[in-house]
Amino acid sequence: MSATLALTEELIALSSITPQDKGCQQRMIELLEPLGFVCETIQSNDVTNLWARKGDAQPLVVFAGHTDVVPTGPVEQWHSKPFEPTHRDGKLYGRGAADMKASLAAMIVATQEFCAAHPDHQGSIGYLITSDEEGPAVDGTVVVCDALKARGTQMDYCIVGEPTSDQVLGDTIKNGRRGSLSGHLVIKGIQGHIAYPQLAKNPIHIAAPALAELAAEVWDEGNEYYLPTSWQMSNIHAGTGANNVIPGQLVADFNFRYSTASTHESLKARVHAILDKYDFEYSIDWVWSGRPFLTPRGSLSDALAAAIAAETGVTTQLSTTGGTSDGRFIAQICPQVIEFGPPNASIHKIDEHIEIKYIDPLKNIYRRTLENLLTK
Repeated sequence: MSATLALTEELIALSSITPQDKGCQQRMIELLEPLGFVCETIQSNDVTNLWARKGDAQPLVVFAGHTDVVPTGPVEQWHSKPFEPTHRDGKLYGRGAADMKASLAAMIVATQEFCAAHPDHQGSIGYLITSDEEGPAVDGTVVVCDALKARGTQMDYCIVGEPTSDQVLGDTIKNGRRGSLSGHLVIKGIQGHIAYPQLAKNPIHIAAPALAELAAEVWDEGNEYYLPTSWQMSNIHAGTGANNVIPGQLVADFNFRYSTASTHESLKARVHAILDKYDFEYSIDWVWSGRPFLTPRGSLSDALAAAIAAETGVTTQLSTTGGTSDGRFIAQICPQVIEFGPPNASIHKIDEHIEIKYIDPLKNIYRRTLENLLTK
């Protein structure tokens, strides 16, 4: 069994359901300290974070990721126990196999091999690891980034081990993510008997044109890396359950997944401008859960693409699809952030798995990327 596969299995066996770490980071520390890393545990409420660095020269290349995993779902629906790593049909099964304990193991072993082969390498290597990525993400990576910013720590490159590949290892890397802005909209009417509509004000009727305009609005055209910003309504409710009562209010939940062509401030202002055109009273509670980030083509994406091509022969594609990630926090203190990891088809599902044949190539790609960035 390869060292990367063995470490992946060891990490899967630690049932680190968010926000628990269950000793994953301690195991990483045990492997990093002999390489010369100075390791610091940063605790925030129930969340365990790790900042580790070897060297103090620039450029600083950081591996980032998370040890927490999503809950298993119904255990009885799994074909093997979620936290007992199991081989079946050329795949390694277990919660966190793809998201993202294989990436963590590959990063560690890649670093071990790189340091052994290049003891006098340029720059320095860092690790930013949290147990609060799958949860609220308020005590995790953002806390570490704030601490590093206060210290004046300058990152140059960051590779986040999220599972980005689509069909085969290396076909997709993420050079950005869309932002997320949600709204809870309440449109107020006047409740009344449905037989006396002149004495009431139906919020469903008055809301319909406004909601239709919001749905039809072109918020931006996107750009080279992003699709246009999308406004989607996720829930809508009005009524008391009786068929003879005009409701007193309509409640709608909506979300923007927005590109760097817009800002959360501009989107809020435009929503209010549309609603203000209509003759009704309303309120919106806003939740801004993620800003967009973008790393244009550059030295990090080139180094990673070259490593993927050398290891697998695959020509990688840049993508900004998917949900939010901790890259949004790291991008505030690091100019180049790229996400790369194994195929993501099984993540968060029953019987999560990774194909065993991808585990060592994943490690080799991380090692080759370090070589491309930190050796001449």
